[in-house]
Amino acid sequence: MLSNETNKGLTYADAGVDIDAGNKAVELMKDSVKATYRPEVLGDLGGFGGLFSLMNSKLKKPILVSGTDGVGTKLRLAIMMGKHDTVGQDCVAMSINDVLVQGAEPLFFLDYIAVGKLDPVQVATIVKGVANACKESGCALLGGETAEMAGFYAKDDYDLAGFGVGIVDRDRVITGEHIKAGDVLIGLPSTGVHSNGFSLVRKIVLERQNMKLDQYVDELGMTIGECLLTPTRLYPKPCLPIIQNFDVKGMVHITGGGFYENIPRVLPDGVGVEIDVTAWPQLPIFGLLQKWGNVDKKEMYRTFNMGIGMIMIVDAGDADAVLQNLADRNEKAYVIGKVVSSDVPVTLQGGVFNA
Repeated sequence: MLSNETNKGLTYADAGVDIDAGNKAVELMKDSVKATYRPEVLGDLGGFGGLFSLMNSKLKKPILVSGTDGVGTKLRLAIMMGKHDTVGQDCVAMSINDVLVQGAEPLFFLDYIAVGKLDPVQVATIVKGVANACKESGCALLGGETAEMAGFYAKDDYDLAGFGVGIVDRDRVITGEHIKAGDVLIGLPSTGVHSNGFSLVRKIVLERQNMKLDQYVDELGMTIGECLLTPTRLYPKPCLPIIQNFDVKGMVHITGGGFYENIPRVLPDGVGVEIDVTAWPQLPIFGLLQKWGNVDKKEMYRTFNMGIGMIMIVDAGDADAVLQNLADRNEKAYVIGKVVSSDVPVTLQGGVFNA
């Protein structure tokens, strides 16, 4: 005979999914989301789909550009530290920066959060970070999904991913096909490790060095956890005026794969790049990771951004004007290399590569 406990009527909450908590999270985040809306946004929160009008686009041949990505294992550090206000920017940056390299202006973004146990305040904190990054990038947070997946994720675990869409005139799409020998590479600094290579970071910091994330590191001027959680830089503000006013032949978002894997993605046959690794200041975190993990120099540049998060490739005759435009807006940038006739896609020179 079944006991009363065994025979009671079950609810979704009994299975680990709290609809009321989800509603509370939406209530806590809605003002942040609405603050990102552009005039093209139609409707409001709660619809089955997000609506965005292209009717007023001034582009003659509008092309939509999409990108999707996640934050990756950097989230493990955020979970360990109980700090969730920065990873939203990582989520936006990983997709929006990819859309940007095609020459596209970001229009809207959607996020996806999967949790083991839905904490409304935690989810709202994550989404506020997403919303703030969308606002800085000029795109609307058009919608999203929060999935409570009890029994699939551990109680305190979550995953975060997103999807961004931008727009560009077909005649202005940046493809790299016109890159030629003599063109110049202009690098824009990163804010740190960004959101790639964190499986190696965790191996070095947590296992090899057995460090605590709240351990203060003199060379960094902060704890190791604070440094590693520094959010990925958003590049639309510095780059869009350059894209709109100059002939940018190619752009490279330095993500997983570093210099060696990402730069060749935009190069036509018959050319390569030569980069002087002393042309920009290296952030201390990279030197520490290399030393702590005894990581080979090529492996560092194949895994991390090494202090350069975005590269623009322009004609040598435009380089000074591009640099001046950036300087006038207080944006740091460096000439880090040049395009050469070569069958070797990427050659790194200077510093440790000349030793």
